[in-house]
Formats: sequence, C-alpha cells, structure tokens
Amino acid sequence: MIDELVMIDSVPGMVEGELLRGLLQSQGVGVMLSHESAGTAIGLTAGPLGTVELWVRSDQAEQARRILEQYRSGEPGVED
Repeated sequence: MIDELVMIDSVPGMVEGELLRGLLQSQGVGVMLSHESAGTAIGLTAGPLGTVELWVRSDQAEQARRILEQYRSGEPGVED
C-alpha cells in the first residue's frame, strides 16, 4: 500500500528546501521536494516559480511539523 503524501510547508528556493530536507531526514522523516523546474533553471527564489514544497508521508506529518516548529523557534535538541 502506498502511503499518502501531504505538503507540510513551502519555502522560497531550493537552498532552504534542501536545508530543511536534511534536517527532517536526520530525524528519520522521509521528505520529497517539489518545485517548478523553470524557477531553478533561471535562479528564481521568490514567487511561484521559486517556491519549493516539502512533502512527507501522512503518518510522519505531525512529527515533521514539530521538528520545523522547534527549528524555527530556536529550541535546542530538535527531536530525540
């Protein structure tokens, strides 16, 4: 059975998308990034062409949102 994917966040640009993917993966959350390839080709990091969406399995969405919330708030020790 294929798990349903849910979008947990969108960020401006691939650099931030890759950073957050690394953070989530280091905590055991599988992440898929989705973006408009034209934006990457011409180097856009703002607007619809520069937006990167983070998708995770539905059963990991709550954990992923907690990790991102802790990261953005500056809380130490993201997730045990």
